Amino acid sequence: MYEKLKGIVLNTIRYSDKHNIVHIYTDGRGLMSFAVPLGKTPTARMRNALLMPLSLIDLEASTRSGRELAILREVRRNYPLASIYSDPVKNAIALFISELLAHVIQEPEGNQYLFDYIKQAVQLLEQLPQQVANFHICFLYHLGAHLGIQPNLESYRKGYWFDMTGGVFVPSPVRGHAMLQPDEARVIHLLSRMTFSNMAVFRFNREQRNRMLDLIIGYYRLHNAAIGTLRSPDILKQLFV
Repeated sequence: MYEKLKGIVLNTIRYSDKHNIVHIYTDGRGLMSFAVPLGKTPTARMRNALLMPLSLIDLEASTRSGRELAILREVRRNYPLASIYSDPVKNAIALFISELLAHVIQEPEGNQYLFDYIKQAVQLLEQLPQQVANFHICFLYHLGAHLGIQPNLESYRKGYWFDMTGGVFVPSPVRGHAMLQPDEARVIHLLSRMTFSNMAVFRFNREQRNRMLDLIIGYYRLHNAAIGTLRSPDILKQLFV
């Protein structure tokens, strides 16, 4: 049985001399893994071009239960991403987002809200002419709400610490928990006001932005053991002044 789905490509892994495994997050079936034949024919090259990280695609896939690797029968571009793949800065952001999503998304069930958030963010990154230095920070912060790990903002008070383990602001450190001191806790609260519409007005230098990236990734790791070593953040840290 084949089903028509919309998908967001997360990554491609070499599986054998004849196949790659492509992980695609779909609107109706959640995370799916496909065995995709390698090849040097024009058809194979065109298919591989459609399966680059964060590609937005329409696909027909086998949905037979009990099969670990699905069969990809047809794939078509849903939304062109010329800017993301030609602009080195946007491309680095896209590679980071796709790498992180490949770690945090494990559910084999559809989540339309999460799918739409990621899809709309990718489309916005493609459309933005410039001023994307804060894009990955904004994306990560609001992604937490869709993953159920958004900080409890109602607990914030000036001078409070942020309990990374509990996801709440507290008046004093909690023994045995990962904590942020009040000055950095204030920044976490500040990020809650950042949106894709206003992110350009938030002025951070490279050191501040890189520290925020490390903190958010650290927070994700505390709440998701599947996040291992990420290679792409080191590239991002060299891009913005």
